[in-house]
Amino acid sequence: MFRFILSRLLYLVPTFFGITLVTFTFPRLLKGDPVLLMAGERGVSPERHAELTAQLGLDKNIVVQYFDFIGRLFQGDFGNSLVTKKPVLSEFLTLFPATVELGLVAILIAILVGVPIGVLAAIKRGSWFDQVSMSAALVGFSMPIFWWGLLLIIFFSGTLGWTPVSGRISLMYFFPDVTGFMLIDSLISGQKGAFLSTVHHLILPSVVLATIPLAVIARQTRSAMLEVLGEDYVRTARAKGMPARRVIGVHALRNAMIPVVTTIGLQIGVLLAGAILTETIFSWPGIGKWMIESISRRDYPSVQSGLLLMAGIVMLVNLLVDLTYGLINPRIRK
Repeated sequence: MFRFILSRLLYLVPTFFGITLVTFTFPRLLKGDPVLLMAGERGVSPERHAELTAQLGLDKNIVVQYFDFIGRLFQGDFGNSLVTKKPVLSEFLTLFPATVELGLVAILIAILVGVPIGVLAAIKRGSWFDQVSMSAALVGFSMPIFWWGLLLIIFFSGTLGWTPVSGRISLMYFFPDVTGFMLIDSLISGQKGAFLSTVHHLILPSVVLATIPLAVIARQTRSAMLEVLGEDYVRTARAKGMPARRVIGVHALRNAMIPVVTTIGLQIGVLLAGAILTETIFSWPGIGKWMIESISRRDYPSVQSGLLLMAGIVMLVNLLVDLTYGLINPRIRK
């Protein structure tokens, strides 16, 4: 097990440096001068432009800039935003709870809906339920998030008026930001209706974000269940006269969940990618919306450090999934 963990950790080293190279290069491929964008409509003299360029280190060779970036990372310095002048890490940690809250609710919806659908589709293989549910999963997987989000806003917010269009809570509520998680803060605030308002605002964006993971989990669960249902131990359990519920729930589902758990872990990256569009559509004050704004402002430190931190979270989750999978299935440690 120690060698298995060590091998997984060693894989992270080249991955980390590859990610730093991508996150450093990507913002510099964007057109526009960050110094001129900082100056805005006021403009800046050539002398002042050269001075600011030197202060930001943008006058150095691109290779030197990269190694300066790496050196600061190892010191825990993710840089300061060119726009707000605040540390990027501080801004990231302030906005990250909103993204985590949205992502957790979305993955819960995906699991609680996707797994039962996949199980029932496998049990009723070839039935109308199997065909309809898997067709819907394929459509959900193929559906662009921005189109799906706008469609739900038009129907549920515009036509029916059931849900808010944007934000995390109604403007009529105000309370201290204790944890950063609006569901928790609104609940402990004691203000009547605050928690329900938070849930109300969370429904549409979480459903939109959960659509693709739900489709993937449902299809993976069905595939894994079909494979397990054909195993000898399942047929033996049925031959012994065990109740169908026990055969499915204890013998089949427990073994089928191993690849499903891996799939759920891999969906974290999908959630973070989807959060960028979802938060922009619903004006959700999280990391995704912050990244879009940083890209439009050519805020190099915010873009490159934000991408690096998000990639680091995905790497960490995938590492935990690998380790969990190794504990569940000892054969992969070899």
